[in-house]
Amino acid sequence: MPKRVVSVETSPVKIDLTELIALGDQLLPASWQANRQLAAQSGGYRSRFRGRGMEFAEVRAYLPGDDVRSIDWRVTARRGKVHTKLFHEERERPVIVALDYRRPMFFATRGRFKAVQASQLAALLAWQALSRGDRIGGFIFSEERNLELRPQLGKKAVLQLLRQMVADPVWNRSPHQPFAPQQRLAATLQRLHRVARPGSLILLLSDFSQWDDQVEKQLALLGRHCDLGLIHCFDPFEAELPLSGSYRLSDGERDLTMTTADRHGRQQYQHSFSQHRQQLENFCRRQQCQFFSLPTDGDPLESLSSVKRGR
Repeated sequence: MPKRVVSVETSPVKIDLTELIALGDQLLPASWQANRQLAAQSGGYRSRFRGRGMEFAEVRAYLPGDDVRSIDWRVTARRGKVHTKLFHEERERPVIVALDYRRPMFFATRGRFKAVQASQLAALLAWQALSRGDRIGGFIFSEERNLELRPQLGKKAVLQLLRQMVADPVWNRSPHQPFAPQQRLAATLQRLHRVARPGSLILLLSDFSQWDDQVEKQLALLGRHCDLGLIHCFDPFEAELPLSGSYRLSDGERDLTMTTADRHGRQQYQHSFSQHRQQLENFCRRQQCQFFSLPTDGDPLESLSSVKRGR
């Protein structure tokens, strides 16, 4: 039976709860699903993480080959013999949708704001996680606030995430409000550790402004015990300047007129974006995590068909 596709009219600068709920009728392609998913079990995964972040089962005497990180030192000290903890494998995987609402995400020359595009994709990812029987949580960050939603089961968890997205104070910013100091991405990722249990799948939607060695370090630390998916949101103007002309830009306080007649300048601009994207791809290749880009004039659902594992 063919899937029912709902046509949703969206604002380029705002998100609407009714629209995000309607996206639940559009299932994502199977290519996004983790390659460790068990076909016979809804919500079941063959995770590379063993004995960490799973449901506690019992304590028994340590045997050769057991993970030394699971040694129960209190029982070992009390009984005078090394004992280790055993865990049951969790059927429902925690999925954390991490959404960047910092000021640079509220920009677009075509399509929708990066923040709007990311929000729609975040909703789609949450609905698909629900269809797999996973637990859904959220991590929304901006200059105004950081919000952490612990992963929970059921439709109620998805609706809680969507309501918090729509109610976030970033949508009430004045369009002419000067930029506040941008929240550091590396510091934000440190906070994500409080939400991400070992074995979780973390889907981070951002333009990855402020990408640097510290950001890579924090993501690598997360990647030791979690699976990562990086979704790079960008506007075509950021990737390539338009042909010869003068364009007015503003940050709400200062205006800038940009002239794109200089061919060499356009090439440098394009090279800078390509370099940024290459850094993201190289990181994902090293860490073996998923990566793909989502332009502001693209379709979130169709773009997911290009997802591939970094290699």
